[in-house]
Amino acid sequence: MIEVNNLHKYFHDKKGKNTVKALDGLSFTAKDGEITGILGPNGAGKTTCLRTLYGLLSADEGFVTIDGITVTEKPLAARAKLGIFPDKFGLYERLTAYEQIDYFASLHGLSGKTKKDAIAQVIDDLDLGKLAHRKTVGFSQGQRMKVTLAQALVHQPQNFVLDEPTRGLDVMSTRILREHLAKFKAKGHCILFSSHVMQEVAALCDRVIIVANGKLAAQGTPQELCDLAGEANLEDAFVKLIGTDEGVAA
Repeated sequence: MIEVNNLHKYFHDKKGKNTVKALDGLSFTAKDGEITGILGPNGAGKTTCLRTLYGLLSADEGFVTIDGITVTEKPLAARAKLGIFPDKFGLYERLTAYEQIDYFASLHGLSGKTKKDAIAQVIDDLDLGKLAHRKTVGFSQGQRMKVTLAQALVHQPQNFVLDEPTRGLDVMSTRILREHLAKFKAKGHCILFSSHVMQEVAALCDRVIIVANGKLAAQGTPQELCDLAGEANLEDAFVKLIGTDEGVAA
């Protein structure tokens, strides 16, 4: 479970004169066995929130816990509970898919037979056997997605965080990713992802967090948000709930 508690984050220019309030008391919970989506217009604070969750940024106030572990107090222990799937599938193209996964397994402290078994398991789970010993240079976006997914899952984290997971993917690759997310959810994992694709969020998410101006604007199931806004679809509900001055997420 991921808990975000009263996060505040300010950014200052070099002279310290101008201040941007990126997060303004943001709080929410992403539960085990659910897919939680984060929606918000550009500049709403979604990326700042995720970077704080990863431990890449420190909040000025508030804190994040991963399975009860406070990120700022025990960053390595908290990170071990996370599988992070970035929006860009950057790979070391001189390495094989297996070597890529092995490298990330080592970063998470796996070694010996434990590491070997974990790599074999994730390769089998994601049907990467035919690609495992090929260098990743020239891989398609779908193949790169699978390797990146394997890197995020090799240490078998309870919580899985995705940032714009389907950006640049074709229809078949997107379907494969969605199928895997459904499997992780069925196994009781906590899945949190940021997306601008309303149909994707409406179809996949058990709960949706809407962020505007660094604050929680609304939360609930897709249907509850539609009912709250008095709209028939999530996109129209989103626009109404953030206020027209915020614009549409893109």
